[in-house]
Amino acid sequence: MTQPKKYRLFPAMGLFIALSAAQCLAGGNDDPVLASLLVDQLEWRDQSGENPVAWEADLWLGRDLDKLWIKTEGLSSDDAEEEIETQMLYSRALSPFWDARVGWRADWQPGTERHWLSIGAKGLAPGFVEMEIAFFLGSEGRSALRLQAEYELLLSQRLLLVPELEVNLYGENDRDTGVGAGLADLEAGLRLRYRVTREIQPYIGFNWHRLYGNSGKFARDAGADSDSAQWVAGVRLWF
Repeated sequence: MTQPKKYRLFPAMGLFIALSAAQCLAGGNDDPVLASLLVDQLEWRDQSGENPVAWEADLWLGRDLDKLWIKTEGLSSDDAEEEIETQMLYSRALSPFWDARVGWRADWQPGTERHWLSIGAKGLAPGFVEMEIAFFLGSEGRSALRLQAEYELLLSQRLLLVPELEVNLYGENDRDTGVGAGLADLEAGLRLRYRVTREIQPYIGFNWHRLYGNSGKFARDAGADSDSAQWVAGVRLWF
């Protein structure tokens, strides 16, 4: 059953408000329970005929070594969600710069819904490149692999240039969700952020998305493009 919109868009928001009081436990505790919400991207994309709004947000709650993460990202146009992904993960610090993660991922598109077991890691690679790798196992033998990389280049005390890259691979074709086996898609972005404060950073940039193999064929069969590029404008928020 498709979930109502109010429960699907930014599901982390309500939980963050309810749990943010946990930060009050910090007094006198060497390892307090803390919470943080990062809206890494909330942006409008200049796409002919649609002009969608896209978002990526992470909420975490926990201690220094153990945390609960809720991640959500999606794309909406004409006031109706087209693609939404939500993850709920437990993370455990493996080193000062790397965490292991395990949990659940759910994908929603009009008329389809997919659920996955998620296993992965997130951390800093040499050169302070933020990396994330995740392996997903779904029902009916489905599998997927995702690689993400992001780097913050400080141009001045207030200007940051942020290149990022995401690659998705799938183990088999799933025509209902438009993904094909093998390399399914690649997304690259370049955003220039202005640091008003640490918590508020508006930005402009460019985003490019390319579908490969059967993923591109499924899109073209449905009358959509397999290659798209958009100018973007948005804001990064941290609480």
